[in-house]
Amino acid sequence: MNRRQFLQTSGAATLASRAAPGQPVQGRTRPETMEWFRKAKFGLFMHYGVYSILGRGEWVMLREAIPVAEYSKLKDQFTAGQFDAGKICDLALAAGMKYVNMTARHHDSFCLFKTGQTGFSSLDSPARRDLIGELTQACHKRGLGIFYYYSYALDWRHPHFYSRDTGLASTNAPWGMGRPDYKSPEPGYLYRKPEDFRKYIDFVHAQLRELLTQYGPVTGIWLDPIMGYYARPDLFPIQESYALIRKLQPGCLICFKQGANGDEDFVAPERTLAAHRLGGEVAKKVWEKNKSKLPEICDTLQPGIWGYRKADDSQHRDSDWVMKTLEYCKGIHGNLLLNTGPLPDGSIHPDDARTLREVGRRLKS
Repeated sequence: MNRRQFLQTSGAATLASRAAPGQPVQGRTRPETMEWFRKAKFGLFMHYGVYSILGRGEWVMLREAIPVAEYSKLKDQFTAGQFDAGKICDLALAAGMKYVNMTARHHDSFCLFKTGQTGFSSLDSPARRDLIGELTQACHKRGLGIFYYYSYALDWRHPHFYSRDTGLASTNAPWGMGRPDYKSPEPGYLYRKPEDFRKYIDFVHAQLRELLTQYGPVTGIWLDPIMGYYARPDLFPIQESYALIRKLQPGCLICFKQGANGDEDFVAPERTLAAHRLGGEVAKKVWEKNKSKLPEICDTLQPGIWGYRKADDSQHRDSDWVMKTLEYCKGIHGNLLLNTGPLPDGSIHPDDARTLREVGRRLKS
């Protein structure tokens, strides 16, 4: 893919005379946002949080069954000393990207934004910073779209998320199980009956309200994980949640991975068009309803993991791989949302930074 081909598929020429192509200006309708998004083609994904400190991936709390109290101590080590939203956005632009998506809250429930719902956040850590606010401001300044990843359907910390032993998905995979597999009961987990789960939903809705009212226009909300949702689909008021998002920001797009009820604006399967094999029959049915809305494939520069893993330091994917992946996405008329797991200090892994700059150079040649 050369520069001319990329610009043609990204619609850059036709958007040049309009408002800054990435900036979701106030008053933009959802169809207008979607029109822009389908032409954007290339975005930067970032998985960053306290799990980055351990350097063993974003699922470390579940996979190693780290107790809530022990995991919570990671907050006291979170400084984000080298997190520079301006430099990150400049790198995205240098790579030819049109939007940025970062984990506002992952499954461990650590928040990178200003929230009144929990003290487990970057503002209550030694960092004392609102990283989502900083990134949003930097994106708006540079005309990049901004998406917020939010773990809607899985939480390993909240007291009222459902327990492992209640209506599990038809899979033996641990990520379909909800909570970590602790050898003794976790004292902070208070879920006893389905009615308790509403307290978690109220927490989620309050945080979505914060994200959509504190920072100005947002290009989209990117919800995850789809398999957590299919473990207990009866507990999640999907339509109510979507209605709240669209009321607060009518032009904001909604993605829920492979789709939760068919009313998403787009879907974003991992790596290929194939539907998730682990979501059960409900997942397959909703995928069939949603796949015509596909504009995005998400993939990662680390070999199969999203948050920083030190063991992968010499194995990151190179620019040849990225160019081939862009070609694949072009062939299915989809965007590529390309992930990097920032280092514990918040800086971009140097191998990933070099790769992104080289991709940008190739796209301009």
